[in-house]
Amino acid sequence: MIHSPHTIIFIGPQGSGKGTQIELLSKVFKNIDPERRVVDIQTGRRFRALAAKGEGFTEKKVHETLDSGILQPLFLSAVLWGDAFHHHVDPECHILIDGFPRTVNEARVLESALAFYKREHLTIINLEASEDVVRERMIQRARPDDTPISIEARLAWYREETLPVLAYYRERMHTTVIDCDGTGSIHEVHNQILSAVGLI
Repeated sequence: MIHSPHTIIFIGPQGSGKGTQIELLSKVFKNIDPERRVVDIQTGRRFRALAAKGEGFTEKKVHETLDSGILQPLFLSAVLWGDAFHHHVDPECHILIDGFPRTVNEARVLESALAFYKREHLTIINLEASEDVVRERMIQRARPDDTPISIEARLAWYREETLPVLAYYRERMHTTVIDCDGTGSIHEVHNQILSAVGLI
């Protein structure tokens, strides 16, 4: 059993492989630390599930804006990940996060949840990949919301809004930021991450 629970936030442009790496890392934690639950919170998946309901104004508005690549509002992102924390997180589980915080303001909002669940220590996995690489990956995965316009919009707001989050975490106490080359094979990136967090 691992001595203490991990709180790991994945940061990287869309198409850098965050979701795939979270899935692989989750399996590793479940194998080597079966006594603890692994809570995987990915807001992109939650936004798409919300949009698919199409029940009310909020769902329809999210559905309309997902394809444009517009950054979803902070309050709604916080509602989605806050709900996940509320229903699934306790002080002893491992937490794997993708899709937030997307801005420095959202990182500050997240601090209140981290304090509530006694998550002072953070590990940030920064998956680095060039825009050319992630652009090609998004085109190849052929997801409905990966239109040329939305891809460029997401890359732009990643540069402008999310990269400053990395700077925020590099200055945060009790935080380890690990820069990983996200351009390698899935297996190569996975091994980088396992080595960086001390699991191999």
